[in-house]
Amino acid sequence: MFALQALKIALSVLLLALLSACGEGPQGAPPAEAASRVLQPADPELAQVYQRSCASCHTVAATGAPLTGDAAAWAPRLDKGMDTLVDNVVNGFGGMPPFGLCMDCDAAQFEALTGFMATGQ
Repeated sequence: MFALQALKIALSVLLLALLSACGEGPQGAPPAEAASRVLQPADPELAQVYQRSCASCHTVAATGAPLTGDAAAWAPRLDKGMDTLVDNVVNGFGGMPPFGLCMDCDAAQFEALTGFMATGQ
């Protein structure tokens, strides 16, 4: 009888510990990551494309993609020139998928999106 009661108490304590750990939630995004998440292109159409095709990687530091608005991360890429960057988007480069997951975008949109992500404006 005592063993059964002790087992019930132990299981209750374990259950409470697990439930309290679930309530903590995520620790929160790093400051640069959180800042990148609030930036949006001023053009509503471009903002829609950005949300659909770019934000999932360029607002999450763990992806390795330069964060939107992180000028220091974008500087060496911009030094290569916009033609090279657009070529990297179209053909894929490193972890960047071909067309940046925007199969219906044209070169002008890629330039506008790249410029926005590099500056956050």
